[in-house]
Amino acid sequence: MSEHEIPGRVRRAFGDHGSFEAVGNGTFESVTTPFDGKVSVSAGENGHVAFDVEVRVPMLSAVADDVAEVVEDGWYETFELRIEDVGGVVAGDHELDPSVQRIADEAVVEATFADSNERRGIDDAGAIIDYVEGTYVEGIIPGYDYDEPVTDILQNARDTAGAGF
Repeated sequence: MSEHEIPGRVRRAFGDHGSFEAVGNGTFESVTTPFDGKVSVSAGENGHVAFDVEVRVPMLSAVADDVAEVVEDGWYETFELRIEDVGGVVAGDHELDPSVQRIADEAVVEATFADSNERRGIDDAGAIIDYVEGTYVEGIIPGYDYDEPVTDILQNARDTAGAGF
C-alpha cells in the first residue's frame, strides 16, 4: 500500500501520535528510540488496519569490545525469551507471535497484528517498540566499554536518575 492509499484517518492518527515520522510507502519510523523501529501499515480485512512492526537492535559485539561468543549467545537467548512477553504491553486484543532473528550484527524483532481502531493500533505499535528498547536495556551487561547507542542510553538513565547508574 502506498502512503496515498492509506486512509486519511490512519495518516492523521500517526501525525497526532508524535512518536512516528512518515518515511513513505506506508511506513512510519519511531522517533523516540535510538534503535531502528519501523511500522508498516496496510489495509487489513473488515476495515482493520494491518500493522507490521520491526525493531532492529545491535548485538552486544556490535556495541562493546571483546564480547565472548558464549556471552553474546546467552544474551541473545535471554533477549529472545523476554520478547515473547511483548503481548502484555498492548491495549488491543492481539495474539502477538513475535519473531526474533539474528541478522549479521543485529537482532531483528518483528510483530504483526491488525486493529479496527487505528489509534489503539498505533499506540500498540509504539508500545512494542518501547518494550523492545526496554528489554534491550535490561540486558546491558555491566563491565563492558560500550559504543553508541548504548552510551547515550546509559547517560540518559544517569541524567534521569540523578545518581550513579
